[in-house]
Amino acid sequence: MKNNERMFIGVTAVAMVVVGAFIGMKYFYQNDDSISGPLLPKQETELPSDEEQVPEKQKTYVTIFFIGQNDAKEEVYKAIKREYDETVDGSKIKFAVKSLISGPTSLEKSKGVYSEIPSGTNVISVNETSDRVIVNLSSGFEGGGGTDSTYKRLYQLIKTVKNNTDKPVYLFIEGQKADVIGGEGIMITQPLNEKSMDG
Repeated sequence: MKNNERMFIGVTAVAMVVVGAFIGMKYFYQNDDSISGPLLPKQETELPSDEEQVPEKQKTYVTIFFIGQNDAKEEVYKAIKREYDETVDGSKIKFAVKSLISGPTSLEKSKGVYSEIPSGTNVISVNETSDRVIVNLSSGFEGGGGTDSTYKRLYQLIKTVKNNTDKPVYLFIEGQKADVIGGEGIMITQPLNEKSMDG
């Protein structure tokens, strides 16, 4: 092959490379908008309307009674609201009794309330049927404090149960119906009500 033919082939090859590069660059810059623009089709997300949104569950409360003082420094029964959590205890009355027996929280104590129910008291069971509620407490409920304290703790219990159920409530101690409470022998009538200790 002559030198002229070789030169011609070389020049032709270089020219083809240059033309190919030029075409590629032209294509690249013509399509550059696709890089800075949206890469995916526009997607619209529909938010649920007000009617479709699930409403926030309304809170339910139980009322329990501790003891505090009024403005005249007299002892009174103080109604305390506790948020009812049905996932912890199945019924409001059961939740209320357990809350009462567990005593006031630190925050409630800081507001000046206390309980006459002995700290050693345990809730054995709270059985609710269609026509009654049986509150079964440990013998710790009767222990110590004297007559005045026993009256107060009974009234705490009575006020609490009457504010959290319309059913008759009966108090049992260690599985036995309580007709007499404490070493002082305070007689009570059942079902529990505000006159249970009137004799």
